[in-house]
Amino acid sequence: MFYVSMLFQYVGQYIKVKLEYRADTLVEIFSDWLFQAVNLIFILVVFGHTQLLGGWNREEIIFIYGFYLVPYALFGAFFNIWDFNERYIVKGEMDRILTRPIHSLFQVVLERMELESLSGAVTGLAIMAYAAVKLHLVFHWYDVFVFIFFVIGGALVYAGIFVMIASISFYSDSRTSIIPMMYNISNYGRYPVDIYHKAIRFVLTWILPFAFVGMYPAAYFLRKAEWYAYSFTTPVIGILFFALAVFVWNTGVKKYRGAGN
Repeated sequence: MFYVSMLFQYVGQYIKVKLEYRADTLVEIFSDWLFQAVNLIFILVVFGHTQLLGGWNREEIIFIYGFYLVPYALFGAFFNIWDFNERYIVKGEMDRILTRPIHSLFQVVLERMELESLSGAVTGLAIMAYAAVKLHLVFHWYDVFVFIFFVIGGALVYAGIFVMIASISFYSDSRTSIIPMMYNISNYGRYPVDIYHKAIRFVLTWILPFAFVGMYPAAYFLRKAEWYAYSFTTPVIGILFFALAVFVWNTGVKKYRGAGN
C-alpha cells in the first residue's frame, strides 16, 4: 500500500506540473501522433506495391502495429529511462535516490514518468478497431481480459530489456549508444517475425523478445492458430524478463560506488 500511495502522489504532482504547461503537453502529444502516423503511412506505402507480405495482408499488419502501440505506450509512460546513464550516474543523481527509504528502480520510474505517452494507446486502439472492422474479426467477452494480460506482458518485455540495459551503467559509467540501437531493433517487433530470416526471428523471440510486444499477442486476436502457443507465452516472457531485469538492477546497485572521485 505504501508503494501504491507513492505512485498516486507522484502521478498527482506530475499532472499538476503538466497543467501548468498545457501547450507543451499538447505539442508532445501531437508529436507522438505525428510519429505514429508516419509509421502507419510507411505500411500503406509498402502495400501500395504488394498485396501480401510473408502471407500477411495489409489490414493484418495494421492490426499488429496498432496492438504494438498499446504496450509501447504503457512502457513509454513509466519506463522512460533512456538517459539513465547521463542523468543518474554521470551527474550523480543516483546518490540522492539511494538516500530514500524506497526501492531505487521505483523512484527512477516515478521521476521519469511521461504520462502523455499514454495517448499512443488511444491511437493503437483506434488503429486496431479500424483493422478489426476491415477483417471482420469476432471477439469474445473474455478477450478483454486476454488483451489486458497481453498488453501488460508486452510492456514488461520492453521494461525488462531496457532496465537491464540501464543497469549496465552500474558496472561501467562510460557513455554508451546501445539504447538508441536497441530502440531501432525493437521496431522489428511491430511486424510479423516470419517475414525475417530465421536468425532474426530467433533473436526477436528468445534473445530480445520484441516479437512478444506486437506480433505474437496480436496473432491471437487475428485468429492465427499456429501462433497461439507464442501468444499465450507473452505474459510469462514479460514476467521472466522483468524479474531478471530487477535482479540485474539490484545486483548493480550493490556495485555502485557513488559519484565521487
